[in-house]
Amino acid sequence: MRLQKLGRPQGARKALLRSLVASVVLHGKIETTAGKAKAAKPLVDKMITLGKRGDLHARRQAAAFLGNPEAVKKLFNEIAPRYAERNGGYTRVLKLAPREGDAAPMALLELV
Repeated sequence: MRLQKLGRPQGARKALLRSLVASVVLHGKIETTAGKAKAAKPLVDKMITLGKRGDLHARRQAAAFLGNPEAVKKLFNEIAPRYAERNGGYTRVLKLAPREGDAAPMALLELV
């Protein structure tokens, strides 16, 4: 998998992706640019996989990545049990109309 730099230095890119993943966990879907949605999708899937594991180490790994206690609680208590029988493919990226101001390609990243 090719690393998408998203026009940001490493720290800002990491913070952006953490924020996107936490938002998807908390709200179920987010509307963002297509590049950001594609970059965040595997990370959301990884967090749900950690939630399905459900042990203390997985919870601590998710907490270290997300940095948001409410997101961790929702991930482990609500979202992970919903996907207990599913083997991957927890998210989808739907293309939307380009953004009004700069015509950037937009996408909807949502939980299936």
